[in-house]
Amino acid sequence: MNIGSTVTPTVIHIAPMKTRRALLVLALAAALPAAQAQTGKWPEKPGRVVVPFPPGGTTDVVARTFAPQLSEEYGQQFIVDNRGGAGGAIGAEIAARANPDGYTIIVVTSSYAANAVLYKLPYDPVKGIAPISMISILPFILVVHPSVKAGNLKEFIELARAKPGVLNFGSPGTGSTPHLAGELFQQMARIKLVHVAYKGDGPALTDLLGGQIQTLLATELVLGPQIKAGKLRALAVTTAKRSRSLPDLPAIGELVPGYSVDGWAGMWAPAGTPREIIARLNQSVARILKQPEVQERLRAGGAEAAHSTPEGFASAISQDIATWSKVVKAGNIKID
Repeated sequence: MNIGSTVTPTVIHIAPMKTRRALLVLALAAALPAAQAQTGKWPEKPGRVVVPFPPGGTTDVVARTFAPQLSEEYGQQFIVDNRGGAGGAIGAEIAARANPDGYTIIVVTSSYAANAVLYKLPYDPVKGIAPISMISILPFILVVHPSVKAGNLKEFIELARAKPGVLNFGSPGTGSTPHLAGELFQQMARIKLVHVAYKGDGPALTDLLGGQIQTLLATELVLGPQIKAGKLRALAVTTAKRSRSLPDLPAIGELVPGYSVDGWAGMWAPAGTPREIIARLNQSVARILKQPEVQERLRAGGAEAAHSTPEGFASAISQDIATWSKVVKAGNIKID
């Protein structure tokens, strides 16, 4: 500004206190119908429950347990939409990119945290989603072929230490939670197994029963019938405490202090989904998990109901990502 130039001052008119309060009330009243239009009448149309795996798996079973319950509660159909591929990463990306209007939710498992480490995702796996709730927790069971000369976990660890790189360890795929749980077990127990990746639990189980591999980590849903028939020997579970359905099996952490891996299922929505809708869905999950028939169905697959707050679920995902980051780096694990 040049010296001597004329400047016209800006005049600000301040309304009296009563007038300002009246204007504020009117503004809030005008905004309320818009907010109610976004969340108050939700849902006004069918929603979808994305399953990032093919039909028939554990995640699909959980989603198909919840979808009809949500449909009944809200009076709108919640339709299961299977979008498998890349260990669940493709379906998760579809859900993350969906319109955050409450009409798309996804059920994911603990492999979701592993994918965050192994894949370059186009969204933030924690901050880029709207967590709803944990749904269930289940252990993986460490089993061996009957030919393996180890009657318990202690003997198996001793055998593996005596014969490093001899025993074959199968998994349903590189980077799957059972694979990383096995890698963590090796690192903490100071043993060396040879990892053999399969395309799913079925082929891995077939080779284990045939003696092509010697050990496997999988769920009770996959292994239960073979254990009961005496075709496989169960040694331990991966959870911090013993499983309610398998109380005679020790937790790996009883011999390898600090070891703990939960297989879990949880639900989230796209980032930006209104908090009111997230809160309603969280409350719905809590109510559904209290139903005896739902608990029984989860237990049939070796799982236990595990409701959480949205913040608690986000924390669980973050903790798993931190754990698997260390395991992947130490084991030099890569996805082809």
